[in-house]
Amino acid sequence: MKSALKWPLQMAVMDKLSWRLQSTFLIGLIGLSSKIFLEWFNSVRKYNFDVLERNAKDRPDGVPLVTVCNHTSCLDDPCLWGLLQLKSVLNPSKQIRWTLGAQELLFSTPFRTFLFSRAKAIPVIRGDGIFQKGVDVAIEQLNKGEWIHVFPEGAVNINDSIKRLKWGVGRLIAEAQVTPIVVPFWHEGMDDVLPNYSPYIPRIMKRVTVLIGEPMEFTETVEEYRKAKKTAMETRKHITDKIQERFKELKEETRLLHSKWR
Repeated sequence: MKSALKWPLQMAVMDKLSWRLQSTFLIGLIGLSSKIFLEWFNSVRKYNFDVLERNAKDRPDGVPLVTVCNHTSCLDDPCLWGLLQLKSVLNPSKQIRWTLGAQELLFSTPFRTFLFSRAKAIPVIRGDGIFQKGVDVAIEQLNKGEWIHVFPEGAVNINDSIKRLKWGVGRLIAEAQVTPIVVPFWHEGMDDVLPNYSPYIPRIMKRVTVLIGEPMEFTETVEEYRKAKKTAMETRKHITDKIQERFKELKEETRLLHSKWR
């Protein structure tokens, strides 16, 4: 499927002071609103959140970060990033993620394109596979030491079981010049905050549990697969499978924590 989208992330535009100011203002406003909504009007319990904040702020220069989590609500992003410390929310050029977003939803009008490009979203076309411009651009950002967040199930999941993860996340990790730090996490309760049925109105006084997992190390895996002359597909699949396994563990741990919350 060919896209009629005018690519919204031109470096000549993004380097302009006006674009950076617009992005900083917009992300700060959205992040602050998300923090107020989720932490003041709902109840949140965060576990190991320092792992995420430490890797978002203090990882070595030039080392990229990839975060992955489940996707149960259209408010997962941006609300979950409102849980970061306020100084991170207000410093988006360094400490807030880039993310992949469905072009047909986020970039379907000039206004949405303006809004989501400055909110550090990268358009991808569902069904176009892992070798498309949006994924290439995400790898370019990783090569600059940036943070990319991925919902590797590929869409909001309204089912109880974990969807088969998309291999695009494996490509991001395998093809970055410096193998990223990978931080997986799981959350429960966001689909109560914004149910996946009409009238799609955000709710208050709901409970949300977020469990940040320990970083996953793939540097040795990538090197071993290259030395063994494994195919790129084998490398991507192995990485994605490892994340899938970790998701299953985090899901059980998070649900147990969530169920004990009274």
